[in-house]
Amino acid sequence: MAAAQPGWYADPVDAGRVRWWDGRGWTIRVSRGGIQWDEPLPAPVMDAGRARLVPSARATADPGPSAHADVRRGRVPVWLWIVIALVGIALLFALAPLVAVGAAAVLVTAIVGAASGTRTWLRFRSRGAAIRVAGAAAVVLLASGSMSAVHRAPTDSEAGSGDVRALVATQSAASPSASAAPERTSTPVTIVREETVTEPVAFAETTVEDASVARGESWVSVAGVAGERTLTYRVTTVDGVETARELVSDVVTVQPVAQQTTVGTYEEVAAAPVPLVSNCDSNYADACVPIASDVDCAGGNGNGPAYFDGVARVVGEDIYGLDRDGDGYACN
Repeated sequence: MAAAQPGWYADPVDAGRVRWWDGRGWTIRVSRGGIQWDEPLPAPVMDAGRARLVPSARATADPGPSAHADVRRGRVPVWLWIVIALVGIALLFALAPLVAVGAAAVLVTAIVGAASGTRTWLRFRSRGAAIRVAGAAAVVLLASGSMSAVHRAPTDSEAGSGDVRALVATQSAASPSASAAPERTSTPVTIVREETVTEPVAFAETTVEDASVARGESWVSVAGVAGERTLTYRVTTVDGVETARELVSDVVTVQPVAQQTTVGTYEEVAAAPVPLVSNCDSNYADACVPIASDVDCAGGNGNGPAYFDGVARVVGEDIYGLDRDGDGYACN
């Protein structure tokens, strides 16, 4: 290893670049494509690299450790740097808020890269590069913040002119001129608006007769419910005084429910005197139900032999089964 001459050799960390060997050990100077920078080499990698020191195919293309003049070959003229600086200042002034956001993002990323040693999305080559980028981003952030404040701050001339106008207005209010301008007549203010009013709608009343209820009896079988009507007016006011009111629409929004009253119409007929000898069954009253082996209601499906035509009140036992609905009346 002592026989190895100083020169550029393949970097033990990245074979795609070269690192300078000074004859005794690896240095921090690395190069890729003619561009040089400093990057420390970890101690374990350095010890392992001494056993496999091989000249790189790029060694002839890269300059020696003392040749730093490669950067000067691509040196930018001074006037171009001045133009770039002026354009950058102009853009920074015009786009100060956007530049501040971008600078803040770069600053945070650079701080993370410097602290953790990672390349991040900005692809830092080393921690030193991350620190330099963080410093530049901080400067840009401060400058953009100052320029944003300049955008918002009023100029001295504007502030001064505002004070003068305020002073003139105060003096004019305090000392009215001798020749005051004639008083202006105010223009009437006319406003047209719509107004909505609701009113109740009365419910109707109906009567239903029920022949099974004695005459004179009645009750409310369905309770009535009032409805609602919505009225829309177009109201015109002049200086706050109503001058016109026009009905635009009249709509029944809730229909009323009619009230229903049930009235009885049944009248009890006095029973006719029963002769001493009667052919009527005593289990029925108000009409004569004949006595037979079987009696059916007339007009029904019964087969007799006797039939009863009318309505009779069951006062005993319904032996013929004429009260089918159980309301106490036969053939009803």
